[in-house]
Amino acid sequence: MECSEIIIPVNDTLYVISGKWKMPIIGSLMQGSKRFKELERSIPKITPRMLSKELGELEMNQLIVRNVYNTLPVTIEYEITEYGLTLKKVFEAMYEWGIEHRKRIFGKK
Repeated sequence: MECSEIIIPVNDTLYVISGKWKMPIIGSLMQGSKRFKELERSIPKITPRMLSKELGELEMNQLIVRNVYNTLPVTIEYEITEYGLTLKKVFEAMYEWGIEHRKRIFGKK
């Protein structure tokens, strides 16, 4: 397999999930659907503006869906899509690697 055959799909993946906030948002939504404020509270230090931007990008890439319910007041919830759930193995691998990396770099805590 040529190098570009490996790099192109990896770059595509990184393009979709890159940044500080996308994987934490995906991880939070893997625990169940949430309203905007619930998501904001579940991810320390994310600003409302950044959360809104990242939600839009995740929705554009079909990883999450924004559900609007006709209630008074209107209820909006975000949930992970079936397609978004295909990232579960990636998320778990990153989690495991992160635990081992912390042990290696910072020692056992």
